[in-house]
Amino acid sequence: MTPGTMDGSRSDVGRWGRSFWQPSGTPSPEPEPEPEPDRRSRRGGRSFWARCCGCCSCRNGPDEDWGSEPYGDRSSRGRGSSAGGRRPDSRSGGTVNAAGDGTIRDGMLVVTGVDLLSSRSDHNRREHHTDEFEYDELIIRRGQPFHIVLFLSRPYESSDRIALELLIGSNPEVGKGTHIIIPVGKGGSGGWKAQVTKSSGQNLNLRVHTSPNAIIGKFQFTVRTRSEAGEFQLPFDPHNEIYILFNPWCPDDIVYVGHEDWRQEYVLNESGRIYYGTEAQIGERTWNYGQFDHGVLDACLYILDRRGMPYGGRGDPVSVSRVISAMVNSLDDNGVLIGNWTGDYSRGTNPSAWVGSVEILLSYLRTGSSVPYGQCWVFAGVTTTVLRCLGLATRTVTNFNSAHDTDTSLTMDIYFDENMKPLEHLNHDSVWNFHVWNDCWMKRPDLPSGFDGWQVVDATPQETSSGIFCCGPCSVQSIKNGLVYMKYDTPFIFAEVNSDKVYWQRQDDGSFKIVYVEEKAIGTLIVTKAIGSNMQEEITSLYKHPEGSEAERKAVETAAAHGSKPNVYATRDSAEDVAIQVEAQDASVGQDLMLSVVLTNRGSSRRTVKLHLYLSVTYYTGVTGSVFKDSKKEVTLAPGASDRVEMPVAYREYKPHLVDQGAMLLNVSGHVKESGQVLAKQHTFRLRTPDLSLTLLGAAVVGQECEVQIVFKNPLPTTLTNVVFRLEGSGLQRPKILNVGDIGGNETVTLRQTFVPVRPGPRQLIASLDSPQLSQVHGVIQVDVSPASGDRSFSTAGGDSREEESIPMASRGGA
Repeated sequence: MTPGTMDGSRSDVGRWGRSFWQPSGTPSPEPEPEPEPDRRSRRGGRSFWARCCGCCSCRNGPDEDWGSEPYGDRSSRGRGSSAGGRRPDSRSGGTVNAAGDGTIRDGMLVVTGVDLLSSRSDHNRREHHTDEFEYDELIIRRGQPFHIVLFLSRPYESSDRIALELLIGSNPEVGKGTHIIIPVGKGGSGGWKAQVTKSSGQNLNLRVHTSPNAIIGKFQFTVRTRSEAGEFQLPFDPHNEIYILFNPWCPDDIVYVGHEDWRQEYVLNESGRIYYGTEAQIGERTWNYGQFDHGVLDACLYILDRRGMPYGGRGDPVSVSRVISAMVNSLDDNGVLIGNWTGDYSRGTNPSAWVGSVEILLSYLRTGSSVPYGQCWVFAGVTTTVLRCLGLATRTVTNFNSAHDTDTSLTMDIYFDENMKPLEHLNHDSVWNFHVWNDCWMKRPDLPSGFDGWQVVDATPQETSSGIFCCGPCSVQSIKNGLVYMKYDTPFIFAEVNSDKVYWQRQDDGSFKIVYVEEKAIGTLIVTKAIGSNMQEEITSLYKHPEGSEAERKAVETAAAHGSKPNVYATRDSAEDVAIQVEAQDASVGQDLMLSVVLTNRGSSRRTVKLHLYLSVTYYTGVTGSVFKDSKKEVTLAPGASDRVEMPVAYREYKPHLVDQGAMLLNVSGHVKESGQVLAKQHTFRLRTPDLSLTLLGAAVVGQECEVQIVFKNPLPTTLTNVVFRLEGSGLQRPKILNVGDIGGNETVTLRQTFVPVRPGPRQLIASLDSPQLSQVHGVIQVDVSPASGDRSFSTAGGDSREEESIPMASRGGA
């Protein structure tokens, strides 16, 4: 069973319906603009200056527009343009006489060039916290001023009029915020304004204030001037395009985060930890988010374009995050990642083999095709990258024992026959060993007060929301209190973290009766990476009140009252004096293990328990294989006594049944002869996989070659075939694939790889190993990179495509 295949629908109304953009051939990062309609007819013939500055509309003769809009100049190059004596060809990148006759007259204020102060070491990029982006264009955050310099043909005079313009999309309109006009020295609308800070000769320094509600995206930039001698417009130049992002540093932006350490972690940190496994056996892996790598920002904006999201809605983080949750998975919109839970990854990459988001996003940008394959942590890792890149504070969250409610009952329902054998045809709900999603931080002006802060966004395609596979943003506060009528998708997420597991037994007359309710089986632990360290931080208390507390029970019952089985608790029985607990010995893949079931009689009378144990392998989504070992026991318990039932499991017994990630499920059912009490317990445990050992050989300096050694020992007595290593690290190494071939049983291999750091500071180099016989093998090392001597700038980032090479046996080494 694959998540997302169940029929299910959530009732909230999505923002964008089904306006899907369909690709035609290989896409470009920006769609080419459509032909611009006649501006004069659309705007009633009013001139540019009449539209942006009423006091100027009567100057210099008749009310004429400023000539043709300079669309199509994307191919021009250079830092600016020099004025000539005639109107240049539109493809040359030359200046334009906006009066339309092609003449540059004496005294006209001509903009000969623009310096956006866009280098990564300039004030703008550092003040806007965008200096880590491996881009040369200006990248700013909305609601915050930036500085530019205009180079003029003559000194600026008080009678001159200058206006800056920013345009986005194929049909920019002032009313939709896609065409922004900023008169210099005048108060702009919506927080936009520009002021002269210094006029020196033919240079004019400006301070430009941006709106905290601005649309995010890549804008074209131009300058218009008007003087006694006439009007002028600077043609568009791709070097002068400006990226605008959300701004968690701006108190007027609804994504504002008030803690600097939060912003450092949830916006600027390029790597993180993702947790998996089971609550009792937590595994962790480092993930390279790489939100500042060259090409990633264009990939993030391309995702919005690909979805066909209206530009006018791209200033709203609620809408943007919802679109991202839909587009990171490929279902119904040809999004970024194809989900695959089958265990067959021969046509793509095993989800466990990815070490970061960069290779995935750059592949999607380059080809326009969905990337195979992803599972929940991959969807979540990519979502963190995209939202952090766009300026939203985002973290990756793991929920252990995560429920998948398929019938909106807000309970996990498990059905048994009269003998307590599972009725698989009725058991559509499942409990994932773990599930990974995202929290992002924002205000929620679309909800009543009290629901600002962390919002859940989940890009893993499990169930549809308004007919499409997306989930969130959903206020964590609404989840905590069971307010499942709050948008978006609160019932589904509430069930994931705080539903009860309800066991139903078929009666002699064919009806079903609740025989056991497990109240603490779902959402048992919710964790994320701690701020400023690689430790895990438990955040369960943000999602739910303490288990068993009055507030927690009220939240569950409030939620259930809005589900499809509002009276589920009315038929519940409670005669429970025998307790059951399952213990699994910590073991690695390839080892024998021991399972134990501990029974305790908490009553004052003797109890006889008939116990049945079923062992099967399971995917982390709760989908199980066939039972390969079982055991029956009858246990007699004196009052207050405990007893232990053990089940040894040899490697040879479970080896033929292993599935991806090596997890197992023990189903325990029992019946107390004297009281009729039914015992039921499901326990999932994982088999640990080895780590890769990474060692840095020498100092790391920007622009200089460095070497890393990777050591791996095969824990299995069998040969690993078609072994592939992956290596990646932002600022260190673009995604690289190493085809190693076969590794013999219990063999140790040693690889050495060189890389050239491109950015200074503390970095993470991450590696993984994958083969058909063994996956979920990872390693990481911190690399402290020194800047190049006497140079604060970044080194060249390299190309967008991944590297791939085969490692011959002789060069691998051994131990």
